[in-house]
Amino acid sequence: MLFLRAVNSVTEFSPAKLNLFLAVTGRRADGYHDLVSVAAPLDFGDELSATRTGTGFTLTCNDPTVPTDESNLVLKAARAFAVATGWKNGANFKLTKRIPIGAGLGGGSSNAVAALRALNRLSGGALSEAQLAEIAGALGSDCPLFLQRAPAIMRGRGERIAPLPATAAARVRGRRVLLFKPGFGISTAWAYGRMASSSAKAPADQQETYWPVAQAEARLAAWLQGNAPVEELLANNMEAVAFGKYLALPVLRAKLQREFGIAARMSGSGSACFAVLPDDFSAAPLSAAIRAAWGPPVFAQEARLL
Repeated sequence: MLFLRAVNSVTEFSPAKLNLFLAVTGRRADGYHDLVSVAAPLDFGDELSATRTGTGFTLTCNDPTVPTDESNLVLKAARAFAVATGWKNGANFKLTKRIPIGAGLGGGSSNAVAALRALNRLSGGALSEAQLAEIAGALGSDCPLFLQRAPAIMRGRGERIAPLPATAAARVRGRRVLLFKPGFGISTAWAYGRMASSSAKAPADQQETYWPVAQAEARLAAWLQGNAPVEELLANNMEAVAFGKYLALPVLRAKLQREFGIAARMSGSGSACFAVLPDDFSAAPLSAAIRAAWGPPVFAQEARLL
């Protein structure tokens, strides 16, 4: 293993992500869900600083709504790192939060991986990338994605990661997107639970249904093998779950399609949505329409796919 020089203070960028394609295909015996997804990190995100201390881990955050106790994935990641490496030092973490909570943008998972990377640098590289990936997978389904820092295909419960082929990644990287989120979030646990309950109990015409694996893989393969832009890949079968309860989402999406010709999608389990923008498209009128529809609590941010 190649060891790095240990340092006393580091700062890690903690990117948001978008699920450009998300097909939830069924519930597993362990309670998780299987999925097929294409996800990409953004050049927008949080920042996590870590300073070595003698012992123990602490966390502060600029956002008072973010818990800074042991429930935060940053501290869970730190504990897991210490157990895996036997590292005896501690660290003070400072999280500058920009990614909204309850958005489906992967903020908590990204923060956890940033903590692992920060501690690995503080320790002089105690863990290999493979070892970091193993810890990340145990922390959460989205976590291994953030070790890639590139567009990737996710399978299983999200822990099976494969890089997007180079020709396909070239159709993703650098594309402009507008992120927007209403003043409310959506619980990931609620969304997956609602999908499972609906698929088990509701009449077929009222289900928020899983996609068959073959259907999901065929759609992904067709896009990978062609040369269509990323706009033709976009899909998310969790939208039916969220849109059935939170009507502000489908109403605004229809408005943007009607007035701007923009096909917006939801990321993950929501509530954040996004639109892929042509380079010559002005985002200002679109942002204004979103703010007018959803009011002052709205979050809107332009970014690019990495």
